[in-house]
Amino acid sequence: MVSAVLTIAYRDLIKLLKDRTRLITSLIFPFVLIALLGGMLQAGLGSQIGFNLVAFTFTGVFIQTLFQSSALGVISLLEDRENDFTQELFVSPVSRYSIVFGKVLGESAVAMVQGAGIIAFGFVVGINLGLSQLISLLVIGLAACLVGGAFGIVLLANLTSQRVANQLFPFVFLPQFFLAGVFTPIKGLPIWLEVLSRASPLRYPVDLLRGLFYAGQEEYAQVVVDAPVLNLAVMAGMFIAFMIAGTWLFVRNERNR
Repeated sequence: MVSAVLTIAYRDLIKLLKDRTRLITSLIFPFVLIALLGGMLQAGLGSQIGFNLVAFTFTGVFIQTLFQSSALGVISLLEDRENDFTQELFVSPVSRYSIVFGKVLGESAVAMVQGAGIIAFGFVVGINLGLSQLISLLVIGLAACLVGGAFGIVLLANLTSQRVANQLFPFVFLPQFFLAGVFTPIKGLPIWLEVLSRASPLRYPVDLLRGLFYAGQEEYAQVVVDAPVLNLAVMAGMFIAFMIAGTWLFVRNERNR
């Protein structure tokens, strides 16, 4: 089972490394958000808010990129389905959960390659990253990839084509950029926005990273909403629920084809 999972994951990673255009373009958008949006927010609001909005935007965009990249990457399941690659997998003596987890793990590895580039860019724009903060980025980034990939499985389980997926995903992810506090703090939201924010899966890895990134700093009370242990527990619950539900739906639809 472990061999099957690693083989499927390795296939997705190799596909990224061979596609240099995808690798380069996947890094440009986060760089623009951190440098331009973060810099503009800092110039306009930084003195009023009292903390560095470039670093704040960096942590949000880092998690958002990894979460979304992993979820979007799972769209390759639709491509595999259209090419009947999944049929070859499903007739093999491999657990269905191994197949799906292999896809999630592979897209998580792909997203972490992008994350390494974002971290390097963080040093370029002058963000001070200590050893503990760097470890937090890597560990929480990987956790965000896994939750994002599992979330993508649920979304894609009942979709029939990549075209439908490409139309659906912007409506699912764009609101989360704001509800999860990727660009601006989300403390003190109105009740109806707070409900929507807590229903956003992206909120919890973003807040978890900031809880560790800003630990021991004055900005902690301004940028962190919930305790890290609560965010971690919610992420673990989401991952398990998304993997079980998403895999069941996907396998059921494959059998009904």
